[in-house]
Amino acid sequence: MNEFARRFGSFSSGHLRVWLGGSIVLLLITAAVFAPWIAPHDPLEQDLISGLLPPFWSSDYDSTYLLGTDSLGRDLLSRLIYGARIALIVAIVAATLAAVLGTVLGLLAGYFGGLFDTTISRMVDIWMSFPPVLLSIVLVAVIGTGLHSVIIAIVVIDWTRFCRVVRAEVLVQREQDYITSAVTIGLGRWTILWREILPNVVPLLITLLTLEMGIAIIVEAILSFVGLSVSSDQATWGGLIQEGRQYVHQAWWVMTLPVLCIIASVLAFNALGDGLRSMLDPVMRR
Repeated sequence: MNEFARRFGSFSSGHLRVWLGGSIVLLLITAAVFAPWIAPHDPLEQDLISGLLPPFWSSDYDSTYLLGTDSLGRDLLSRLIYGARIALIVAIVAATLAAVLGTVLGLLAGYFGGLFDTTISRMVDIWMSFPPVLLSIVLVAVIGTGLHSVIIAIVVIDWTRFCRVVRAEVLVQREQDYITSAVTIGLGRWTILWREILPNVVPLLITLLTLEMGIAIIVEAILSFVGLSVSSDQATWGGLIQEGRQYVHQAWWVMTLPVLCIIASVLAFNALGDGLRSMLDPVMRR
């Protein structure tokens, strides 16, 4: 009985978060990839006569539109599904690029130190002193609207988060006994950095990466809300919120449903990252 409880407790702490978060993320990826086959309607198809129809839990709903329609009669379910495409593209691409850039600079700054470390650290301090959302809006306004601009803005802003955390972790790992042993047996500095230190930083990177994916979804929604993301003819969660706020008292679901999608996505990525770290990190597995 004690052995079962121990195993179940270990499962519930890390594996459960991975399963819950991973299931929601997998559902989002499936919806984004197979949107043309899953979506019941064209997300741009308008039917002004069917504007602001209520969702399925209302007694007078239209079975053709399970989650209702917006002010132009466009199917909300279809627009939410296609909005997941934009959110996931930004989350995966922007977070990955920011992670690569920040990790490389953090590894080099933390391990080699000296003038390079001082320069990178001062750059991070200065860059992080700016409000990130405001800076992203300014960058997109300068670069121009579009999906590529949103991704560039997120990478330019959020590489500092990876750099600072990775640098701090490398400073800790550099003082460990296994690094002293690696130096003693004659391993080169680059070999130690990439083959010894980097694998021990990976669990932390996984958590940061999934957290950054959630942040990227929020940033893209904010930029869509203010009209600085993709063109208005594409469905985005932020665009749906912007449209729905005008009818919040008349049709609250138009704004509430995309908000719930954003919340569920961010929580799913966070749970997945925490669960993976607890499973991969040998210290946390104890």
